[in-house]
Amino acid sequence: MKKILVILCLAISGGAANAQQWPGKPVRWIVPYAPGGFADIRARKMGVDLAKALGQPVVIENRAGAGGTVVTDAVAKAPADGYTIGSGNLASMSVNVSLMKKLPYDPLKDLQPVMLIERSALILVAGPGLKANSVQELIAYAKANPGKVGFGSSGIGGAHHLSGEMLKLRTGIDIVHIPYKGGGQAIADVASGQVKVGVLGMAPSLPHIQSGKLIALAVTGGRRSPLLPDVPTVAEAALPGFETVQWQGIAAPAGTPPEIVGRIHDELVRIMGTPAVVERLKSIGMDNSTSPTPDDFRKLIDDDLHRWPAIVKAAGIEPE
Repeated sequence: MKKILVILCLAISGGAANAQQWPGKPVRWIVPYAPGGFADIRARKMGVDLAKALGQPVVIENRAGAGGTVVTDAVAKAPADGYTIGSGNLASMSVNVSLMKKLPYDPLKDLQPVMLIERSALILVAGPGLKANSVQELIAYAKANPGKVGFGSSGIGGAHHLSGEMLKLRTGIDIVHIPYKGGGQAIADVASGQVKVGVLGMAPSLPHIQSGKLIALAVTGGRRSPLLPDVPTVAEAALPGFETVQWQGIAAPAGTPPEIVGRIHDELVRIMGTPAVVERLKSIGMDNSTSPTPDDFRKLIDDDLHRWPAIVKAAGIEPE
């Protein structure tokens, strides 16, 4: 028995020592995006600042595809030694549990949430073919014309699609989802009048709203966007309590020493709070919503894991 206790003590003390010596080599940060996009560029900039703080290189590894699931799975299966972190999102860390018959990881059991790095509301818009200038008018029109109003989104199962399905569920209206492979074509078709309604990304929709091609009905977040201060939230306009956002965060493998998780969290919070980062996010409609602690990010994931299954079921989406 004494021998077992000695072994356990040595293992614990060895783990503590490793955490204290960390980092002793480069840290790998896997991102689910192709090189060159905003999210990739942001990760690279943050990686440079994180490397300066840690005294070791932070190597960005791009693995695009499958809605972030490939990256999240790679992080979940990596050694829990603090040398692998990855960017996760609403889809890969919460919604895909409902969309996939067999997700290769458990978001809470196999991952250690580190921090939330952004939240961004979506925008509910009407095109020139719809006689509606408010959410209430949209609801009234849809009820008078069941099944005749389509709403475009960037694809099946994403935050854009599920926000529209939540609107349907809360109001009882019958509007038809029209999925696109990305938001660009969805925006174009709503702006041209081919599709009457869209649940779209804030930043790419803004030029079309400013030109008058799209009518901004409401933002889906919990508060108004500084980019469109005169546009109400869906909750203000018609449905109290309504709130949907996209989010992204950083995760490590489950079992990563808490001292290391805390260090990465604190350094990234500091980096995200720098004026240049805050202003850049603000300019594209994203909130600098870093989580106060890793546990706060875990709670957000857990809340979404319980929130979305009912919406997915109501939408009639069959897990694949």
